[in-house]
Amino acid sequence: MQDVDWNEYAKRLLKSELVRRGITNEELVHHLENIGVEETKTSIDSKISRGTFSAAFLLQCLNAIGCKNFDPAVMALELVEEPKSVYKSIKAKSKRSVK
Repeated sequence: MQDVDWNEYAKRLLKSELVRRGITNEELVHHLENIGVEETKTSIDSKISRGTFSAAFLLQCLNAIGCKNFDPAVMALELVEEPKSVYKSIKAKSKRSVK
């Protein structure tokens, strides 16, 4: 795995686990509180968006959401990714279909 953005990879791994369970960052705050970890939604949003959280934070989150099995070597295609929208004009689409 050369040229891997490890922060992005860590972020996508955690987000994938949250999405699989239907847990929002706001709900994660409450799950973390249940195991004695105090975080705010803002701090969680910031950590996850940067992907620069500690291994301890990752383990706290996984434990809090009830993740029993976690494989950090998940295939890249299985990870949640931020949507990347590409906007094209309607004219450009119609010109291609006219050929």
